[in-house]
Amino acid sequence: MPDTAITGPTAHPTDPETYAPLHADATALLEGWQPTSREAASARERTLTLLGAGPIAMSRQHRPGHITASTLVLDATGTRVLLCLHVKFGKWVQLGGHCEPVDQTLVAAALREATEESGIADLRIDPVPIDVDVHEVLCQGGSRHYDVRFAVLAPPGAVEQVSDEAEELGWFPPDQLPEPLADRTAQLVAPALAALRRNPLRLAP
Repeated sequence: MPDTAITGPTAHPTDPETYAPLHADATALLEGWQPTSREAASARERTLTLLGAGPIAMSRQHRPGHITASTLVLDATGTRVLLCLHVKFGKWVQLGGHCEPVDQTLVAAALREATEESGIADLRIDPVPIDVDVHEVLCQGGSRHYDVRFAVLAPPGAVEQVSDEAEELGWFPPDQLPEPLADRTAQLVAPALAALRRNPLRLAP
């Protein structure tokens, strides 16, 4: 999941208090979340432990690990998913990335990332996570992403635009995902589709 530039009001990214509202939101969100799998339950507990470090856990400057937000974008019919062929590691992956000082909630961070990386306006996001995953990354010379993942619905007729972080964007049927595929991207399909079936009208900006 790619990095993004800080936009909006200026704030020093190493100031932990910059992330205090986002930290409080992420903590409350995960404390109240019902995991979608055994692996997600374990990742949730590890993520809550990380959040015990305080607001700095939301910043990419926190080398032991930091919270990120990603999304599986579905088309308006729910029959295709949008993936990114990532420039840095050459695999297809869901959209997402680092939290920024301008983000007040984790849902807002995920929606911002999805919008920036897809180039699609008027995306709608389900505020209930579909997965949490912890994995090693190269940030700060070696760190971990504690990635909270959401389902996003694109509007009818949406046309994607490739960002600088991607070699390519593509729509794929859920049972025909491309290769090479990033680890644990495929696991997002089932809970994303379940979220859409369970509560299709809940998806909201």
